Amino acid sequence: MTHMRPYRVMGILNVTPDSFSDGGRFLDAGAAIAHARQLLAEGADILDVGGESTRPGAEPVPEHEELARVRPVLEGLAQARIPASAQISIDTCKAAVARTALEAGASIVNDVSALRADAEMVGLVAESGAQCCLMHMLGEPRTMQRAPGPQYTDVVDEVKAFLEQRLRFAVEEGIREQRILLDPGIGFGKTVEHNLQLLARLNELASIGPPVVIGTSRKSFLDRIRARGASETEPAGTEDRLPATIASNVLAYERGASVLRVHDVAAVRAALAVAAATLDACPTARGMTQTS
Repeated sequence: MTHMRPYRVMGILNVTPDSFSDGGRFLDAGAAIAHARQLLAEGADILDVGGESTRPGAEPVPEHEELARVRPVLEGLAQARIPASAQISIDTCKAAVARTALEAGASIVNDVSALRADAEMVGLVAESGAQCCLMHMLGEPRTMQRAPGPQYTDVVDEVKAFLEQRLRFAVEEGIREQRILLDPGIGFGKTVEHNLQLLARLNELASIGPPVVIGTSRKSFLDRIRARGASETEPAGTEDRLPATIASNVLAYERGASVLRVHDVAAVRAALAVAAATLDACPTARGMTQTS
């Protein structure tokens, strides 16, 4: 029996007071660790711990504050009995925060700046042998969605060129290509239409080679699409975006995504299991390729 390309689910653990969906809920280390256990119980393969919000309009967080938020959580996770197969990811652009996380047992650095924000980051990742996720972002969180809005000639071509360039840089600086993941940055300096183009043509980004990470979970563009279809003017709350999150993740997987970064692990994992089984029943469907 053949099997389709594997996938991993990355559970989001925001240790912040201002993240767009669950800001403040897990700022307490005890609450964060309890939620981490829940995410793992629901089937998370990776826990992505972040102490600085990257929502549109977010202000930068000083290094000492970010460390104060994530250190007790990382130390708690190191002491907790979590599955050996589960990985810890640190969502940060700061080398000092990444170093602390790696020393505490993290094995992935999820850098939304794609190694551009801190000159020491690339050397740290290369020396440590950690995995690294490189993400595309137009501008930075504080300004990326300001009027007149993000502008691209062809968003997929431009994001692909950027990711290829950052991949070359990382490899030239000593990070093994096999340790790199790529993220097109859904919602990071993109309009609804840009996000849809990236999802629809995700196979073009997957063709670069490294695993593709997709993060659409509970993002506002999903609700704008839903509201548009229902002729509504008021968006729903973030908790009501699960159906749209599931749809976008299933389609992203079908088009080549390997890591799905989500808040609702159990629901998305169930949907992906059905999608994978369906595609496995017809390996040539929609141009999908088989893996041994």
